[in-house]
Amino acid sequence: MQAWQVHELGEPGEVMHLADVGRPAPGEGQVLLRVRAANINFPDALMCRGQYQVRPPLPFTPGVEICGETEDGRRVIANPALPYGGFAEYAVADAAALLPAPDALDDAEAAALHIGYQTAWFALHRRARLEAGETLLVHAAAGGVGSAAVQLGKAAGATVIGVAGGAEKAAVARDLGCDVVIDRREQDVVAAVKEATGGRGADVVFDPVGGEAYTQSAKTVAFEGRIVIVGFASGTIPSPGLNHALIKNYAILGLHWGLYSTKNPKLVQHCHEQLTELAARGAIKPLVSERVPLAGAADAVQRVADGVTTGRVTVLPSLENGAAA
Repeated sequence: MQAWQVHELGEPGEVMHLADVGRPAPGEGQVLLRVRAANINFPDALMCRGQYQVRPPLPFTPGVEICGETEDGRRVIANPALPYGGFAEYAVADAAALLPAPDALDDAEAAALHIGYQTAWFALHRRARLEAGETLLVHAAAGGVGSAAVQLGKAAGATVIGVAGGAEKAAVARDLGCDVVIDRREQDVVAAVKEATGGRGADVVFDPVGGEAYTQSAKTVAFEGRIVIVGFASGTIPSPGLNHALIKNYAILGLHWGLYSTKNPKLVQHCHEQLTELAARGAIKPLVSERVPLAGAADAVQRVADGVTTGRVTVLPSLENGAAA
């Protein structure tokens, strides 16, 4: 089979190499899956760089989220068991963690439903306890996890303010359903949020960016608001001023979704059931901006790493080379 492999750490476009390798052999409690679609996540790029908390042994195949097919023909969503990741024709996964792919979504959409949407759901509902009528501020609203947060915020009855970088991404955020869109390249984010909320600020802030975005979050969060930290796509990990949190009465909440698979796996299943129901009634639908063939995976991961994509970019091994759609 064909699989992308990383033999040394560095930029994805430089260290990912497509090779002919043997199919991985499932270990105890694992199953072999034919990869129907593999969604690209920012952690894939971080893993190539050696900057992610999970560091598989070299060589490894990136790709942490797939829609796959079991030997008996079932369509499932899975997180491949590294080092045999999803940017390949076949991958292995833990049998107990397989989730049924929703009938309402195609392979690429189903592959994109898992990590980003689970992260957003846990952040908004488990950690921040978002309520209908509240105002939600989403940084990187046109990105993979940000677009999920926008849709889930709207489904929960919140007023959603989306922050995006550039006119193209602002248009995507608007199409996703944001009530207010702020182009951070053209507008003062803090002033725009205060104007949109009558000076009150956002009840919940969803921040997958860190850096300057976190500084803006602290300045725009409302009294008794909640800032949920889900990642640091900017590459800069902020150092919150706890004195500021004290005098302004807001909470800073961390969300590491992966912990729930071991700490409380039943919640992961419950979340998937909620997401499946929302997808069935059309309340959420993963934004798949590109579908690329297996041969285009390295370039696509690099573009996700560079922050120039919107929504989700998904690798479809069944696509012929050059047949991206």
